[in-house]
Amino acid sequence: MIILGIDPGLATVGFGIIKKVKNKKAEVIDYGCILTTPDLCPGDRLKIINNELNKLIKKYQPKIMAVENLFFFKNLKTAMPVSQAKGVILLTAAKKKIPVYEFTPLQVKMAITGYGRAEKKQVQKMIQTMLNLEEKPKDKNKRKDDATDALGIALCYTFKSNVKLS
Repeated sequence: MIILGIDPGLATVGFGIIKKVKNKKAEVIDYGCILTTPDLCPGDRLKIINNELNKLIKKYQPKIMAVENLFFFKNLKTAMPVSQAKGVILLTAAKKKIPVYEFTPLQVKMAITGYGRAEKKQVQKMIQTMLNLEEKPKDKNKRKDDATDALGIALCYTFKSNVKLS
């Protein structure tokens, strides 16, 4: 089963695509970031997210989408654009009839490390270990941790759902 994990944002959408395999392990298929620039109007940025997400779905045919659910925010200025991006992500999944499961950062940390207040570096190291990666995943530009977060969200789904092995 192929699972697409998404860390939503307007400037950067992290994605992580994993496949659940035998022996309760998961293997990485792809990961990275969809990037938009602030010089574009919000509508154009959301359109880019939709188009790039459609390309990923077409290429990898995920059966499930796992998305980070923010249940609180510190800054309304950033919460609104993230919510708009998440809306586009959910709409894209709905149009493709892909079930979406949402997990809070606390749930992801708990699933990955066993501790909901784990430090980001500890979570990243566990994701690296669980997915048997030589180094911590980064987007292709090596700028953000959003790709790692997206892989963690996809892994969280596998732990929370008792996914049947393919």
